[in-house]
Amino acid sequence: MSNRVPQPGAQHPEEWRDDLNPNRMAGTNQGIAGPHPEVGARTAYDLKNLHRRLSDYRDDELKQIPVLPEGSRLEQGATYVDLVQDAPREFTATGDMSAGATNCYVLKSTVDYTLWNRLIGVENPERTAAAR
Repeated sequence: MSNRVPQPGAQHPEEWRDDLNPNRMAGTNQGIAGPHPEVGARTAYDLKNLHRRLSDYRDDELKQIPVLPEGSRLEQGATYVDLVQDAPREFTATGDMSAGATNCYVLKSTVDYTLWNRLIGVENPERTAAAR
């Protein structure tokens, strides 16, 4: 008996699979390689609305906050924050999520932890580097 997990849509006859499951692999993580839209993305520094909203951040800090471009699929199970929210809270993405026109999603793993803690409103000096 094989431990292999069937591909989504494999239960359908071959000739109809594409019609019945046009996005059959959407939201699945395929190994460690894949598109990473946060690489080379615009930063909070480049986006005027975030630059104003995060006015207490220095320019060099804003340049360290990559924002996913519209249409980017979020990584299933990864942690993000949407900086357009009044009180940004971290959340775990599901496989069907993508960045919309009104979102400013930031992937936690791309931001320094002290900067991340400030973004989500942590005020403990030891966690925001204010104690340095």
